[in-house]
Amino acid sequence: MSLINKRILIGISGGIAAYKIAELIRRLKERHAEVRVVMTESAKAFITPLTLQAVSGEPVSDTLLDPAAEAGMGHIELAKWADLILIAPASANTIAKLSAGLADDLLTTLCLATPAPLAVAPAMNQQMYRHLATQHNLATLLQRDTLVWGPALGAQACGDVGPGRMLEPMELLALVEQHFTAPSQLLAGVKLMLTAGPTREALDPVRFISNHSSGKMGYALAAAAQQMGAEVTLVSGPVALATPNGVTRINVESATQMHAAVMQDIKHQQIFIACAAVADYSPKQIAEHKIKKTSQDALVIELTKNPDIVADVAAGTNKPFTVGFAAETQGVAHYAQDKLKRKKLDMIAANNVAAQNQGFNSDHNALSVFWPNGHTELPLAEKTTLATHLLTLIAEQYHDTNRA
Repeated sequence: MSLINKRILIGISGGIAAYKIAELIRRLKERHAEVRVVMTESAKAFITPLTLQAVSGEPVSDTLLDPAAEAGMGHIELAKWADLILIAPASANTIAKLSAGLADDLLTTLCLATPAPLAVAPAMNQQMYRHLATQHNLATLLQRDTLVWGPALGAQACGDVGPGRMLEPMELLALVEQHFTAPSQLLAGVKLMLTAGPTREALDPVRFISNHSSGKMGYALAAAAQQMGAEVTLVSGPVALATPNGVTRINVESATQMHAAVMQDIKHQQIFIACAAVADYSPKQIAEHKIKKTSQDALVIELTKNPDIVADVAAGTNKPFTVGFAAETQGVAHYAQDKLKRKKLDMIAANNVAAQNQGFNSDHNALSVFWPNGHTELPLAEKTTLATHLLTLIAEQYHDTNRA
């Protein structure tokens, strides 16, 4: 994909991830984009204006009242110039300013003065990201159609591990390219429901049984489906991810809650994708109070089978086009094809979660996709890219089924 003549303004706020932005700018220039850079004062502590000027080929702007700017109105000039403003890294402080509509430096001022789309790539400590104030600020930006790209999960410079890492330069590059590429409208007007993330099955008021699902694949599918014209309902287990633009999100905790949320509205849906990692079993009894450690070396917990969401959807009358997921550690093709037939699915996407650098908690995945009369392999790719490829397959099979 090409970015020829696209005008991209990169805003850099204070954060250790600022050192990665030189690589992003270089990649944007390789694709023939025009790039300008605006820095906050805090950003200069992490990367120099001279470095960014060298890679962008343009002077770096950092002053609101710049006498060298045309008529002293540099912020208006830049605001009109940009086709897209991307703030990366976007610190908690900058996100808070944008949410409140503050304009106390060049970057925040031009964000108010521009008609161009605004994207932010959050980067901060995991606790700062999880704080209710930050989540409220991000939710406010999403309501204003700001694009929120990330954050990723992982190790942080402070030593913590969790959500808050800025997406890598190549991931941001892919999102910029997607932004400027007109999405296919293969799912225009289609009502699509999907599940994402893990479920939590309570043992007592403080403990639960769960799994390693991050929800990234499901959220990537929700975002891609919305871009392809679908009316998307996302039933989500507990994850640390922002709701994709234009997507209706229903939050649940347990498998039973997820089953109830899906079945309540499934009759109105045309496509259903079961991407969540739903617990197969849950404790038969939930302790009223915290279970205490005793002198016994073993603790026996009786489990009972949870409802099978995708099977119940596929068994319904006037069922939607139903797509399952199979996360396996061995025999991927065998188990996926068995599940496809046994649960009477229209399609199934299977992945090997035991493979390195893909699956749970990773930004990448690879899928083996099966349907009654076909099979294809989707090779390792970023989940955002993979989601578009998978939805293209789903849309083709869905339309073929309706025409039959």
